[in-house]
Parts: sequence; C-alpha cells; structure tokens
Amino acid sequence: MELGRINKLTIVRPTDYGYFLEDEEGNEVLLPNAYVTEDLKMQQEIEVFIYNDSEDRITATTLIPYVQLEEFAYLQVKEVNKFGAFMDWGLPKDLLVPFSEQKRKMEKGEWHLIFMLKDEMTDRLIGSAKINNYLYFDDIDVKQGDEVDLLLYNKTDLGINAIVNNMYKGLIFRSDIHKDIKPGEIIKGYVKKIREDGKLDLSLNPIGFRQSIDKNTAVLLDALKANDGFLELTDKSSPDDINRILGLSKKAFKRAVGNLYKQKTVTLSANGIRLNK
Repeated sequence: MELGRINKLTIVRPTDYGYFLEDEEGNEVLLPNAYVTEDLKMQQEIEVFIYNDSEDRITATTLIPYVQLEEFAYLQVKEVNKFGAFMDWGLPKDLLVPFSEQKRKMEKGEWHLIFMLKDEMTDRLIGSAKINNYLYFDDIDVKQGDEVDLLLYNKTDLGINAIVNNMYKGLIFRSDIHKDIKPGEIIKGYVKKIREDGKLDLSLNPIGFRQSIDKNTAVLLDALKANDGFLELTDKSSPDDINRILGLSKKAFKRAVGNLYKQKTVTLSANGIRLNK
C-alpha cells in the first residue's frame, strides 16, 4: 500500500465507519462512509488514493487529488499559519508546505508550483516549492524533436517556464508562443534544444513543422497578433491583397494557413483567420 498514490485495493469487511480495504500483503485501511456508494460490495477491487487525514490516520478516499507522490502541480494557497502554507490539492485535508520548503514566504490566494514528497522525519505527505531539488539536469532522457508533456508554471520576460515529463525544466521563449497559454495548464510540447546546463528549450509545434515553414509562419502569426488575433484574409482573397497585408505570395499564404490550421493554432471562417486562444 503506497501513501500518496492511487492504489487498487479489495473491500474485505464493513464497519460502522465505512469499509476496510486490503492490499495483497494483508495491510488494511479504512474507506470512510463519506466515500462509500451503494454499488460497492465485498471482495470488489477499487482504486483509492491513500493519505493522512486531519487526525493523521492513514485513510482511503475515492477523490482524485491534483497531485500524487513525487509529482509536480500548480496549486493555490488556502491558508497560512505558524506551521507553513496549506495548499488546495483537491482533498478535505490541505497539503502543508512547511516554511523550510518555501523559497519565499507564501501568501493566501497565491499560486505556486509544488512538488509533493514524503517527509523523512514524519512519514507525512508535504509539498515543496524548492523545485530544483527534485528536477533532473543530467542524463536527460529525451532528444531534440521529441513530443513531451508540459506543466506551465511561471511567466518571465523570456517566455514561460515548464516542467517537462515531470522530470526536467524547460522554457518556451516568447518568440515561440503564438497562442494564449498560462501557468497551470498541462499541454503537449516539443524539445527544441537541450542546453549544456540540462535545461530544455521548448516549442509548441513539431520541430520539423517549425523549420519547414518558419519564415512564412512568423509573418502570418505576427500579423495576427498585431491585429487583435484576426485577419480578414481567406483562400478567396486576391494575391494583391495578401501581398499588400503580409508580403507573401498566395501560395505561401495558403501553405502557412494550412499548416497552422492542422496544428490547431488558428480557426478559419468565411470572413478570415482567427488566432486560437
């Protein structure tokens, strides 16, 4: 039975307080009545999350938290007291980030990137904002062009930072951001470059796609951004109008639009092209 993770356990006996669940080694945990439904029956296998309840007892719940053990998540501070900051992670008992695990003092209502771990001293689940301690900067197990999972977490003057595959630190440069993205989103991205310091440069589009139409794409996207995300151009527009607005041939324009549409970066209508948010 793993604390901080979803476990598949067997219902073995009822009590006044709920159902006891058992793992393959005979360890038991209570699923409180609050999570017991009429369809549950003895010897049924169910998936539950195991955590410490408000009285520090090992407890099962059918609720799915926003983060599990040794994962990152973008969480909001619900309360701050003498013990630290308490984060909303989707369960009745909030996740504590002790002051010792904060980069700066957290305030109620703020959002922070948090890594969840087990405190070695107490065996309790806690969060940490000192994320570099839990990222890998050596032996990078991705290569240029790979599709990766991104958790966005911090906007800077350079772009927006991301956790890559729950293991690495990456950056999407502002020049490569052509749609509305914000901290907390989980999206797909692509490895553009692996830097000497072990950090990754990222792209929102497949690398081959970016390289093949980069020039025309940049022209079209810059024009869209400069015109509040909309251009009154379609495949029926005259070559002169396209050249006057974008400086592109109609062939180059149609190719750029087609590729952007396939990447779901723009939406096409009878009136023109709109940048997706």
